[in-house]
Amino acid sequence: MADTAPVLIWIAEADKLCTYFNKPWLDFTGRSIDLERGNGWSEGVHPAELSKCMDTYTRAFDRREEFRMEYRLRRHDGEYRWILDIGVPRFNEDQSFIGYIGIGIDVTERKQAEETISSMNRRLIAAQEQERARIARELHDDIGQRLALLANDLEQLPKKIPNLHIETPSCIGKLQKDTSQIAIDIQSLSHELHSSKLKYLGIAAAMKGLCQEFGAQQKVKTDFKSHGVPSALPPEISLCLFRVLQEALRNSVKHSGARHFTVELWGTPTEIHLSVSDPGSGFDVKAAKESQGLGLISMEERLKLVKGTFSIESQPKRGTRILAHVPLSSESDPLSATG
Repeated sequence: MADTAPVLIWIAEADKLCTYFNKPWLDFTGRSIDLERGNGWSEGVHPAELSKCMDTYTRAFDRREEFRMEYRLRRHDGEYRWILDIGVPRFNEDQSFIGYIGIGIDVTERKQAEETISSMNRRLIAAQEQERARIARELHDDIGQRLALLANDLEQLPKKIPNLHIETPSCIGKLQKDTSQIAIDIQSLSHELHSSKLKYLGIAAAMKGLCQEFGAQQKVKTDFKSHGVPSALPPEISLCLFRVLQEALRNSVKHSGARHFTVELWGTPTEIHLSVSDPGSGFDVKAAKESQGLGLISMEERLKLVKGTFSIESQPKRGTRILAHVPLSSESDPLSATG
């Protein structure tokens, strides 16, 4: 039965050494069972995945727990194919551990489809960032400057026309005040679309500035803390985390009902972490993911492009915490030099 199954089957003993491979496995690799036995099968694993693959395999054995892993395995024609490998522990009737049995499934087409989608997402986000930068420049360099000149002209108007009606100066003053406020709002929008602080001062300073501006605009308190953040962070990671923070704050103020938010950014030798939390109304995480809100999708897709992970901790009436983790050693896909 095992030799006619449409999957790759293997069996290992309690010492972690494999003793059996079915015919589809041997046909796939083009190797004899004697070459595959023991740890011989690992010779076909792609070098880029070998260390992680063996670590997952060994750790699962030591814990006697089921595992799933994906790795590239060399086919008989020399092509590496993606394999989803699922292993489960075996026990005797007396519950003594006797090893593992596992199955492998070729998932190369699925992986290629995922990579195609990821590439499309990367290009879309890069185009979005370029358009954000263009609009920000237009707002700051053109519209913002014109509004500033208009506010200055309104300020000078009473001096140029001394015999104005008694109520006219106050009307002009109000117009001047409104114009100045519009200019301030446009400048703030320009910074939100394209933060120059991110490029010149780094991720921590840019996030601190964002929290201050967001708090002032929304009339809320936004505390920001950072520590251990690398001074030279890859620009694609900085941009990703900055956008995740923007989206997380917007979602929080819109749905949580809270007026106090806490943002933390910290680094370790291998990862950088971002946390955005509030003591608000909270929500059902499972239901939110099933609804596929655009905000959650945007954050998750951005993090995927830098090999990062995204999680939410929330319960109704118990607040929410959004967590993002990005490995610093990963080979991420640069989005754009415009970040």
